[in-house]
Amino acid sequence: MARIKQKGKAGAAKAYMTRSAAVKKLQCSLADFRRLCILKGIFPREPKNKKKANKGSTAPTNFYYAKDIAYLAHEPVLKKLREHKAFAKKLARALGRGEWSSAKSLEENKPVYRLDHIIKERYPTFIDAVRDIDDALCMIFLFASLPSDSKVSPSLIENCARLAAEWQLYVMHTHSLRKVFLSIKGVYYQAEILDQTVTWLVPYQFTQSIPTDVDVRVMLTFLELYQTLLGFVFFKLYTDAGLVYPPPLDTQKDEGAAGVGAFRLQESQNTPESAPPTTSVTADGKKISSKEVRQTIRSIAAGGTEEDVDMPNAESSTPDDDEDFVPQPSKTTQDVATLPTLQALSTLPQSTSKKLFAPYTFWLSRETSRPIFEFIVRSFGGRLGWPATLGSGSPFDESDESITHVIIDRPLIVRENESQEVRERRLRRKYVQPQWVVDCVNAGKILLEDLYAQGKTLPPHLSPFEDREGTYDPTIGLTGEDVAMDEESEVDDVDDDKEEEAERAALKAAAEATDASALRVAELEAEAAGVDFGTFEKSAKKARRKTQTKEASVEDEAESDMNKMMMSNRQRKLYERMKHGEKKRAAEVCSSLRPFIPSSYNSFLASNSRAKKAGYRERKETTSEIVVVLSMFLLLLLFRLASSRASLYSQHTSKYPRIMKALVTVCPLSLAKQHK
Repeated sequence: MARIKQKGKAGAAKAYMTRSAAVKKLQCSLADFRRLCILKGIFPREPKNKKKANKGSTAPTNFYYAKDIAYLAHEPVLKKLREHKAFAKKLARALGRGEWSSAKSLEENKPVYRLDHIIKERYPTFIDAVRDIDDALCMIFLFASLPSDSKVSPSLIENCARLAAEWQLYVMHTHSLRKVFLSIKGVYYQAEILDQTVTWLVPYQFTQSIPTDVDVRVMLTFLELYQTLLGFVFFKLYTDAGLVYPPPLDTQKDEGAAGVGAFRLQESQNTPESAPPTTSVTADGKKISSKEVRQTIRSIAAGGTEEDVDMPNAESSTPDDDEDFVPQPSKTTQDVATLPTLQALSTLPQSTSKKLFAPYTFWLSRETSRPIFEFIVRSFGGRLGWPATLGSGSPFDESDESITHVIIDRPLIVRENESQEVRERRLRRKYVQPQWVVDCVNAGKILLEDLYAQGKTLPPHLSPFEDREGTYDPTIGLTGEDVAMDEESEVDDVDDDKEEEAERAALKAAAEATDASALRVAELEAEAAGVDFGTFEKSAKKARRKTQTKEASVEDEAESDMNKMMMSNRQRKLYERMKHGEKKRAAEVCSSLRPFIPSSYNSFLASNSRAKKAGYRERKETTSEIVVVLSMFLLLLLFRLASSRASLYSQHTSKYPRIMKALVTVCPLSLAKQHK
């Protein structure tokens, strides 16, 4: 007998769990649950059927995998959070009772959790961690520029600034910077670390403020995870580069606002050996390493003899012999492409753009941003100096003869009282605007300084991250290729004329289509001519409406003819006389009211030479319809006046002179009789 399935015990109801059920199972607060999800990388899921996952309920809620919640139940951080909750209760009780000694001991033994195991779980390899530090760097640089308040402590901002400086030091030391873009949000940087592209955003040095609609607690939880991650990554990067981590900080320079220059890179004295540790065994009083054992086994297998083989002496073996690679001939006969080895890649010529600014020495003017251009210039091997107003630690002053470029961002001013020495110094140096430095980095070469000279209008600064075809290239106009563009535009105009003719032909075919097959052929022609489907559909609908109107008019005429045929001769003659009388009266009313139609309308119709004949005819028909309606109204008023007294004529004449004048022209005899 099969087992009976109970509702809510299998399927989506078992695989998913709501947030309230997860908080109840973990026995923690909602804030702690959010923190755990952020630290562990668990996020809500969207089930295929919410009603089944919520056990029949359709209330809106968030769902999580039940396995993820069970995974959180064994998290050491959750245990520390529970201990911290108990610690907060004990501390509040001790402070309330005035037990200061116990409160002090509780504060000293405060439970603190670590995130080292979470970093190892989420990033099994070092490359995974490097690939995922983009958001971490953006968050670090953001908090490094924020002011401290009740939510963001000064120690947290100081730690973020230290991590940001350590990252910049490593990029400058390894010359890993590749692209720079000055945007409205800030400065975008892109570096290449271990063949991985890392992009981050640095805000400008303005006074920042935390918006009220941003939950700082969530950002602080992410920042807590990112600080631990960057600590792991930076230690590995510095260690592999042979540097001491963390780099020593010069307190005197730091107090003088030296910025990144306050940190000093120091090479590590004890470099770890590249060879892996080998285990050794003792045989007959001699130490034999595991490598020697493996070499002996290989020699036995290659020789195929069963004779005793003397083990080599451990003292005579050198580590260089152990590390040698013995190439083996390939057994395949096919031509296989050889893969590049690490040794072959290291012998390739390096790109010269890494040392782009090495031959130059720069001087920063006081209105430029020192942190931005110090990082860029030093990352490409250049030397940089700045005045004392931008901070201490400048390697040279403004009078240094080795300065080749001055980065200045102020309008050009003609100085009359310049000395000969200052004038000669100005002529030796090149004064460029800050954009020149960034554009040189993105172009990978030194650009002409004339386009970026002081006081000149700068060329467009485009994003270097857009490498798609067809994007705007500002250098086309500067290299004199506008003539080719003009010729291309003329060819495009001719092509546009041909396309318009094809479109008109396709739309005409759609208007003349009578059945579904003809309409389909017209649609294919319109598609080949490049006509939009919406335009084609509108023209087809308009043509169908016209044909329907014509068919309806033809049907009405046919029906009237059939009715006449069913009448007798007497009835038909009477009907024709009635129609003739209606047309005659309408014509008389129109001719009598024509002098009272405004002359401006007639002149408008006469002078409007641009109007088409069909449009003019439509306006004329509309005018005749208005005249018929007015004539009917005036006829009713005429009959009422004919039966009234003669005094009514004078009264209406005073009130409605234009209408009465029209009535006199229409029927003067009847009104004359009433007047007598």
